[in-house]
Amino acid sequence: MKLNVNWKRTFLVCADIAIGGYLFMALTAWHRPVQESSVCTKVVINIADDNINGFLNSDEVKTLLTRKGLYPLNHPTATVNPRKIEQQLVTMPFVKTAQCYLTTDGHAFVTITQNLPIIRVKSDQGEDYYVDANGGVMPNSQYTSDMIIVTGHVSKTYANRFLAPLAQVIMDNDLWRNQIEQINVLPDLSIELVPRVGDHIVCIGQLPSAASEHARNEKIKDFVNNQLTRLEQFYRFGLAHAGWNKYDYISLEYANQVVCRKRG
Repeated sequence: MKLNVNWKRTFLVCADIAIGGYLFMALTAWHRPVQESSVCTKVVINIADDNINGFLNSDEVKTLLTRKGLYPLNHPTATVNPRKIEQQLVTMPFVKTAQCYLTTDGHAFVTITQNLPIIRVKSDQGEDYYVDANGGVMPNSQYTSDMIIVTGHVSKTYANRFLAPLAQVIMDNDLWRNQIEQINVLPDLSIELVPRVGDHIVCIGQLPSAASEHARNEKIKDFVNNQLTRLEQFYRFGLAHAGWNKYDYISLEYANQVVCRKRG
C-alpha cells in the first residue's frame, strides 16, 4: 500500500517545531538568573570626563568598594548587588551619578559621571576645599586643576550662597573664564578679582543678597554681569589707551564711576 506523504506540509511542521524550540531555549537562557556557581571575572570602571580635571580615578573607586566589601571581582555573581554598589558610589564627594550592571558572562560594568567643582577655596582660616556649581562643598583632594582660587574671609556658608553663583557667572563667559584667576573676599565681604592679564586688582563691591535662594542667585548674576560689563568697557576704552600697568587697583563699587589708583 502506497502512502501519500505531503512532504511540504511535513517540512513546515518540523520547521515550526524547531523554531519554537529555539525560541523557548533563547528566552529561557535570557531570563535565566545568574547561577551561584558563576563568578565575576572582570570589572570595567568608566569615569566620564576623567581626562579633564582628574578629581576621580578608577583606583579610588576600587578602593572604596573593596573597603565596603562591594568590589565584585572574583565574587559569585549571585552575591553581587549592583544597586548597593551604585548607592555606595554616589556617597563619594566627586561622584554625580553611578550605574552598575552585570552581564551573563560574569563581567561587571560601572559607569560614573563626575561632580566637577568650579572653584577652590583657601580661606584665611586655613580651610581648603572645593565648591561645585550648585554650592556643594567638597573636600580637598590630591589632584590639581586649573580653576579659580578663592582666598580671604570665606566661610562655607558664604561659599555656598554667594561664591558659587559668582563663579558660575564667570565660568559662563569666555572672556572672564580665561581672564579671572583668583577671587579674594575682604573682611567686609567686598569682592576683589585678580586677572591673569594686567598687574592690578579689581574690586566689584559686595554681592547682593535676598531671602530666597533663587532670588539671591538672580540678583548676584545681574550684579556681576553688570560689573563685568563695566570692567570690559574700561579695559577697552581706558586701559587700552592709558596702559595696562598704569593702575594697580580698580574699583567698581560706585555706580557710574571707575575709581583707579595709580601704581606707585
